[in-house]
Amino acid sequence: MEEKKTVLIVEDEKSIVDIVRFNLEKEGYAVLTAYDGEAGLAAAREGKPDLILLDVMLPKMIGFDVCRILRGEGDNVPVIILTAREEEADKVLGLEIGADDYITKPFSMRELMARVKANIRRTAMQQGSAAVPTAGGLTIDPENYQVSKHGKPIALTQREYELLSFLAGHPGKVYSRIDLMEQVWNYDYVGDDVRTVDVTVRRLREKIEDDPANPALILTRRGVGYYFSGQ
Repeated sequence: MEEKKTVLIVEDEKSIVDIVRFNLEKEGYAVLTAYDGEAGLAAAREGKPDLILLDVMLPKMIGFDVCRILRGEGDNVPVIILTAREEEADKVLGLEIGADDYITKPFSMRELMARVKANIRRTAMQQGSAAVPTAGGLTIDPENYQVSKHGKPIALTQREYELLSFLAGHPGKVYSRIDLMEQVWNYDYVGDDVRTVDVTVRRLREKIEDDPANPALILTRRGVGYYFSGQ
C-alpha cells in the first residue's frame, strides 16, 4: 500500500486551516498544521512533509523567512505560498526566495487541490532512470532528483529541477510560457501565472549558467518562449 503524502499547513486563520485540512484528508493526504511561522519552521524540520502550504503574513515569523531559512538549509520541499490577491509583489518575492508556486486568497478548494497534486508528484515521475549528461557539463540524475555541473552538485528546488529536466529532454525545441505551465506545472489555467515561468527561468539560470546575463544553456526565442541549447 502506497504511503500517504504529508502536507504541512502553516496558516494563522483557524477557519482556513480547518477547511483545507478537511479537503486534503478527503483526498488521502496526511496533514500537519502550524499557526505561526516559528512553529511552521519547526514542523517542517521535524515532520519532513512532502509539501508546505505557507501563508505570508504569520505571527512570530513571516512566511518568506520560513521559506528562506528552509532553502538555506538545503531543504527543497515543494512550497506553495498563500498570498492576498492584491499583493502582486508577494507572488514574485515568494518565487525569488525559492517557493515553487503561489495561490491567491480567496482560493477555490478545487484549484488548491489541483496545485497540491501538481506540486507533490516528486520522484514518482522519473524514478529508476539513469543519470543523463547534457550540454555545458550538466548531468541530470532522475533517480536522486539531483543536478551537477562538472561533477559539483547544484541545489535546485523541485520546480527548477523539473523545468530543467523537461527542457533538456527536448533540446532545441522552443516552448512558450503557456506550454511550460501545461507541461511542467500541469496547469490548464494560466492567467498571470506565466510570470512564474520567467522567475523560475531566471533563478535556474543563476544556478546553472556560467554567465546568467548571457545564458548558453537555457535560451530565449524572443516573442516565442524558452529552449535548451544542446550544443
